[in-house]
Amino acid sequence: MTAKLSRRDFLKIGAGGGVATGIGAAARKVVLEPYVRPPEQELPGRATWYASTCRQCPAGCGIIVRVINGRPRKIEGNPAHPLNRGKLCARGQAGLQMLYNPDRLHDPVRQVGGRGSRKFEPLQWSLALDQLADRLASLSTPNRMAFFGGMLPDSLQALVSQFMLAFGASAPVLFDLHTALEGRAEALNLAARWFGTRQLPIYDISRAQTIFSFGANFLETWMSPVSQSVDFGQMRQGQPGGRGYVVQFEPRLSSTGASADEWIPVEPGMEGLVALGIGRAIVEENLGQVGSHREHALLYRDVSIGDVAAASGVSAEQLLRLAHIFADVDRSVAIPGGYLAGLSNGTQAMDAVMALNVAMRRVGREGGIFLPQEVPSDPFGAAVSPSSFADVERLVERMAAGEIDLLLIHGSNPVYELPQWSGFVEAMQQVPMVVSFSPFVDETSVRADVILPDHTYLEGWGYQLVASGADRPTVSGQQPVATPVHNTRSTADVFLALAQRLGGDLASALPWADEVAHLEQQAAQLIGSSIGVYDAATPAGFWSRWRQLGGWWSENPIRSEPVVSRDLTQPLELPAAEFLGDSQALPYHLMPYESITLSDGRGANLPWLQEAPDPMTTARWNSWVELGTETADQLGLHDDDLVRVSSSAGEFIAPVVVYPGIRPDVVAIPTGQGHQDYGRFAAGRGSNVMGLLAPSTESLLWASTRVRLERVGESSPLARLESLDGEGRETIR
Repeated sequence: MTAKLSRRDFLKIGAGGGVATGIGAAARKVVLEPYVRPPEQELPGRATWYASTCRQCPAGCGIIVRVINGRPRKIEGNPAHPLNRGKLCARGQAGLQMLYNPDRLHDPVRQVGGRGSRKFEPLQWSLALDQLADRLASLSTPNRMAFFGGMLPDSLQALVSQFMLAFGASAPVLFDLHTALEGRAEALNLAARWFGTRQLPIYDISRAQTIFSFGANFLETWMSPVSQSVDFGQMRQGQPGGRGYVVQFEPRLSSTGASADEWIPVEPGMEGLVALGIGRAIVEENLGQVGSHREHALLYRDVSIGDVAAASGVSAEQLLRLAHIFADVDRSVAIPGGYLAGLSNGTQAMDAVMALNVAMRRVGREGGIFLPQEVPSDPFGAAVSPSSFADVERLVERMAAGEIDLLLIHGSNPVYELPQWSGFVEAMQQVPMVVSFSPFVDETSVRADVILPDHTYLEGWGYQLVASGADRPTVSGQQPVATPVHNTRSTADVFLALAQRLGGDLASALPWADEVAHLEQQAAQLIGSSIGVYDAATPAGFWSRWRQLGGWWSENPIRSEPVVSRDLTQPLELPAAEFLGDSQALPYHLMPYESITLSDGRGANLPWLQEAPDPMTTARWNSWVELGTETADQLGLHDDDLVRVSSSAGEFIAPVVVYPGIRPDVVAIPTGQGHQDYGRFAAGRGSNVMGLLAPSTESLLWASTRVRLERVGESSPLARLESLDGEGRETIR
């Protein structure tokens, strides 16, 4: 249950906690007395709350952590934080199990039996840093070092990018499966095409009267789901004269679709075509109260409602009805979701959805679309931007060609997350030295020579620029809520130590003694801002308030109004979606979807998340294959029957879940399982759906694979939580 704290009480608790635990303004090391001996002036068993930032996904939700006798006991949403406003998802709650996970590495290690041997020997930190510095100094050219990461905290990304630039190496390649599935890179490209800037659009869900969501599961894993869930609640409960209306366009009924008023089971690849048909109807019938649609007519010049109806299966009458629903209110918004980015025509489909907002003049309007307002300080530039799949392919090519002598990997598990045909595993073998910063032995770090384990986010410092969801410029602050459980070290401090060892221009570019000094200097740039929720007379006082509140944000909402820069005289184009595989031999569309608990697999080592039932199927602790009722009947399959799913790239065997909320030509499989390493709770459980993806170039077309189904003739009961006794009681099966 969310803690009920007034803002005044919260600030008092935070201030008292800072004094009681020794986190003074000039502190360089957190002093939290663990277990038996409580901190000075603290009574045994008395709770202290610390404000920090969740790092279970890139959203940047604010958290407060209850600490008793030096041990974090509970994580809640920070009620003062403007993004999540005191709420937190299941993944955020499970962060404690990352901190206390029994499979964490205790020390830096090197693999003495060769890569993949799992024979590790502890290293002293000083020796490990000396050896890494020597390896960097011995490179024939700086560009023979590469950095591959996931969506790093913005504070770490700033330091790593500065290090790579000063060293003379290429910029970091940042790519992970979560950001690919949510279509973050394509959403940035969408904003660049329509508004001339690479910023994530903010969809004003709370004040919208009608929402058309095209594959955006905004209540689950897409962008900033906690913030969007709060906004959705406000839309449903806070609208004068109505509760709003939501239509979800997607092949599989998601939790977001189940919360909508209407679900349109669109054929995969037809989402953009349906959006074009709705837009054509709006323009042709001159619907809405926004005046003439003359300036938008050329966008739909080549669109025929009859052709759209014939191709998509959504009738002309249905298209016209939907057009009226969208246009006949003052505040409507259309959201292009991450599912579209996994299709070959995803770019054009997202353009077709954005055109609905432009045609209804919803850009920069209440209940429409905004852009984030930048933080008024140069050190806090744009948020981390993911690399394209083409960037990943270029790095793999360089590795395979022997052009990389040192590969550093942080915050990503590419061996697990990338399909095998990407060649990442084989390319790693051509790199003389691989260093991982993972706190766990996962599928990628087990192939490294050295592992220098980073702190978990509950033990480390940092900040996150809130790029999507907040209604104001926000820097979410991260601070330790406990002393490190093991002999781990901040990756930021590792890079700063390497810079000092290598000296010269590199040391000058990264002059800070440690990560805290860097963060203090960054935060001090906001002193005196006229829009901040707080200020202070001294840097020390400002730094204290930063940690007390959990970051910095403006006192009042401030959002940037986009200006449409796209040429509206050029007709919208939408090529037919191409699917990988022969339609006769492989008759079904594969739809991988991101698990609401395990995410892209990063949550699979946390038993709380393994135990949490999927909200639509109640399944857990395994992989499963979702088939529509009609498809299951045709194949003679029932719940728990094993089925083989085969594509041109591989096969997958798992129990069936007969799910009425799915098209008969679609097979849906959640991500997250199928680990070979990553600890006792993840390894050897289920299969990795990424092994089914058919090869593609330039883009990871994760929603474009065709598959076939075969009965195995056996069954394997899934662990499911359901009400089976007919009286509403939960029964475990």
